[in-house]
Amino acid sequence: MPADTNFTAQFNCLWCGRPHQTRSPNDIEGYARLCPDCVGRAQDNEFLRYRLHEGLRARAAASAAGQSEDDALKAYYAARAPDYDEFYVGARPPLEAAVFQSDLDAATLWLDSLPVHGEIVELAAGTGWWSPLLAQKGELWLYDVSDEVLSRARDRLLAHGLRAHIHIRDAWAEPDRQVDAVFCGAWLSHVRRARLPEFLAIVQRWLKPGGLFAFIDEKAQPGFAPTVDERQERRLNDGREFTIVKVFHEPEELASALSAAGFSDVEVKTTSRFFLIGRATS
Repeated sequence: MPADTNFTAQFNCLWCGRPHQTRSPNDIEGYARLCPDCVGRAQDNEFLRYRLHEGLRARAAASAAGQSEDDALKAYYAARAPDYDEFYVGARPPLEAAVFQSDLDAATLWLDSLPVHGEIVELAAGTGWWSPLLAQKGELWLYDVSDEVLSRARDRLLAHGLRAHIHIRDAWAEPDRQVDAVFCGAWLSHVRRARLPEFLAIVQRWLKPGGLFAFIDEKAQPGFAPTVDERQERRLNDGREFTIVKVFHEPEELASALSAAGFSDVEVKTTSRFFLIGRATS
């Protein structure tokens, strides 16, 4: 029986049947689907030894795939930086434009209403569309892997007469402190379902007890869906093509994942058509 390629955070051990909840998204138990006791006995049992070997292989493969996809996404956003804001300001047919603007206003008012304060971290900030609003609520730290998009975020904040700490940093990097709030805009849709527990665990480690996690993302649109392997082809205005991870999470699955990651006061919903919005407390 080959090991699952996806990490399983909660399962019944395949050998003894005992329920087990993994402690971190990198635990070998979640790839081998064996409890810690059975992992410890692997050298004395052929089946357990096989499951452990396959689990190690699956974890290494998942890590390599994640790194490769992360590199592809970084290259895509560096190239897309000049066109990034077209999603928010690009031309649309009149009726669609009116609905989009209404949804954008609703998402903005929702974010502005949240009790965001103190030290705020914005992960995968991109060109900083939401950053001016956040910068008025506390001490904002903007992180992204692309200097090209961060330079535009810097210009946006300066145009509003606002300041923030702006640094190159991977959204997957281990936190170096705890803060009062974490925000992600249009990022969770680049996190594979299999890696979602790993990322939410990182957000938990960023937050102080009682800290707030908030996000705004894209809602799936008719005719705009990823392929079955959670990838999507993107063509830039200059003709270059990229294949990136794109996942249109449903509100229910995100709410369930947040609860499983230890968050409370979970709320995930959509605007009328274009946005997925959510909040949770650590």
